Amino acid sequence: MIKKPIIKFVGYILLSLGLSMFATSLWPLLYNENDFIIFIKSGLITSLTACILIFLSRGPIKSEINLRDGFYVVTISWLFMALFSSIPYYQSIYFNSFTDAFFESMSGITTTGASVLTNIEALPHGLLFWRCFTQFIGGMGIILFTIAILPILGMGGVQLFRAEVAGPTTDKLTPKIKDTAKYLWYIYLGLILLQTSILYLEGIIFNIDSLTLFNSLCHSMTTIATGGFSTFNNSILGFQSDIVTWTIIIFMFLGATNFSLHFLLISKKSFDYFNDTEFRFYLWFIIISFIITFLNVSSLYGYTFKNLTASMFNVMTFMTTTGYTLYDYSSWPALSQLIVFFMFFLGGMAGSTTGGIKLIRTILVIKYIRAEVTRILHPRGLHHVKIGDNVISDEIVRSTLGFYLFYILIFSICAIAVSFDGVDFISSIAISASSIGNIGPGLGVIGPTSNWASLSDTTKYISTFCMLLGRLEIFTVLILFSRTYWRS
Repeated sequence: MIKKPIIKFVGYILLSLGLSMFATSLWPLLYNENDFIIFIKSGLITSLTACILIFLSRGPIKSEINLRDGFYVVTISWLFMALFSSIPYYQSIYFNSFTDAFFESMSGITTTGASVLTNIEALPHGLLFWRCFTQFIGGMGIILFTIAILPILGMGGVQLFRAEVAGPTTDKLTPKIKDTAKYLWYIYLGLILLQTSILYLEGIIFNIDSLTLFNSLCHSMTTIATGGFSTFNNSILGFQSDIVTWTIIIFMFLGATNFSLHFLLISKKSFDYFNDTEFRFYLWFIIISFIITFLNVSSLYGYTFKNLTASMFNVMTFMTTTGYTLYDYSSWPALSQLIVFFMFFLGGMAGSTTGGIKLIRTILVIKYIRAEVTRILHPRGLHHVKIGDNVISDEIVRSTLGFYLFYILIFSICAIAVSFDGVDFISSIAISASSIGNIGPGLGVIGPTSNWASLSDTTKYISTFCMLLGRLEIFTVLILFSRTYWRS
């Protein structure tokens, strides 16, 4: 399995990461802070490792990466990214152990947004930026990123693309995978720059001191990546501004929308959002969840604009798996907290930066159940599972059902494993659901006013593994544990 193309691929990924560390060292210089040397040393370690891997893979390449190799290289690339991204954390005084540094790094790369930091605002600007930048990398996928900007690799990218963005509705937007990756990144960067500009202008117009260019950029990266890392201890509440909150709500919505719909709008001037079954379901589910949450919260705390904003923000942050927090939803009525828990699993649209199961799979399972019920009533009829005008093949239906079952199974096993570590029932299921859904905050000990610092090293490693499983859509990682996979 250790082929030259794989070694070369990982080498270039680490090289890009090392160069990013050097670039991040400019923030400490700008703010005259002492974490400059941390990023220089981290960049040197990462770049040197990358150069060694590239050197070892020199010479003619006799074999290319096939689909079977794609699962391996995707998983190993994410692990290497998380491992080397933790070096700046580990060198700093703000993380107590390698476990904490690796946890924070994996949480960033997988855009989970879970943190072990108790005082985020104490971090220097370099580390604050690095936390957000790791989510920027993970947002569209480091594999896609590398294919887009490193054509020097000279290997076919379709296999890697399939392994990275697995799903029932994934289609290439252009004939060449390299062009597809570039277009997706143009849209991704464009949304980040647009949000940064809007937030920065809002800071000037409405005299919001906390909306500096630095904070605008950091929050834009983690919003479009649906990651949720913030530069404030109390997340979005740190801005103390409704206009900022609603701006972030809009961009969370866009970040969790299928990027192929954005592509069609920009490149072909085709507004196909409402022609898409998944988008309509996405929109209606948000509206219904918001109305129920608002009515439920308002029945206890009053019908105010604050509760309206809080209800919409909460629905959006969990529906998109971003994981920002605004107010303490743990004090809300049981119904609203139950809606939060259900949204741990759903996720946004396939083809977006969101985590979770993805709505298209839920739609497919619902349509399959309906088809089976109809088949029982009318056994002689033909009952196809359709999404829009497309008949879904039995192969895709089976793989979707398998994904659903594996997702619930892993959630259950993880929750049981965490409970063995002495964690209470509510916290155990919240930790499991939050980790595999790449969400971040949850209920119990990881609620909106808490963090993950109090958990044991065992629970943190279980959570990091679940974060990786969730980010790479489970099968990409689990297939490596199959004996059949490793046979010649």
